[in-house]
Amino acid sequence: MSKINNINRREFLEIFGGCTCGLMISSCTTAPITERKQLKLIPETTLNRQAAQIYENVKKKTKLSDDKKQLQEIKDIGSRIEESVSLYFESKGQKDPTYNFQWEYILIDNDKIKNAWCMPGGKIAVYTGILKITKNKHGLAAVMGHEIAHAVAKHSIERASRALVLNVGTQIADIASGGAISRTSRATGVDVAGMLRTFGIDNPFGRKQETEADYLGLIFSSLAGYDIRESVKIWERMKEAHKGKEPPEWMSTHPSSSRRIEALKNWIPEVTIEYPPIKKNI
Repeated sequence: MSKINNINRREFLEIFGGCTCGLMISSCTTAPITERKQLKLIPETTLNRQAAQIYENVKKKTKLSDDKKQLQEIKDIGSRIEESVSLYFESKGQKDPTYNFQWEYILIDNDKIKNAWCMPGGKIAVYTGILKITKNKHGLAAVMGHEIAHAVAKHSIERASRALVLNVGTQIADIASGGAISRTSRATGVDVAGMLRTFGIDNPFGRKQETEADYLGLIFSSLAGYDIRESVKIWERMKEAHKGKEPPEWMSTHPSSSRRIEALKNWIPEVTIEYPPIKKNI
């Protein structure tokens, strides 16, 4: 009986592994500008549609700020970055990654949250709490450029695709080990596979995406004509706001503030020269 099970297990791994590899190879693309290889198994239209639905729920259930002047500044900065991104790819003869975006901006009234985000398809939210860190339009452009970079680089699609592969991969690994991972988890009460995935795969990959968004965001802010030197000041202020309470980097999906500051300082001279403000030809 065990011999038959072993043969079935081996055949299953060979067949399924071959199919998975073929699917992954056919779905590999590259991130814009950085040309980092990416895996995209889930249609962008699916995520954009889901993001739009979630965004509508956020607008209904979250307290939005009535500061029309601040919201207008956010929209103005966003529009400049939108146009600059499109013009850049047009100037390179490349397909605009935002061609199917339906841009939208909201300002959420929450001073405790120092954050902003951009969903797939260009659905953006800024929390009033981050304005204490950004201080000015250049700082706000740096934050928005970073969040827009996540959407331009299709990071959400990539994460969803990787999660799909990793979920299947974990099951295959458990089968290949004869259920050793499951047995260990049950015996210890600890999700061994989950911990290995979180700290060994998800967190490092998250940091890679965040670093890429920092770099691309710097480029987009520069193309839009904002002072990208302000990005360093933002993370210095963010570091101060954390008051040394940041988690160890290996436990986080984000690089440490100190690492981000160092990277930004190194990138700024290069980005300033290679990606100056771009204007539409008239």
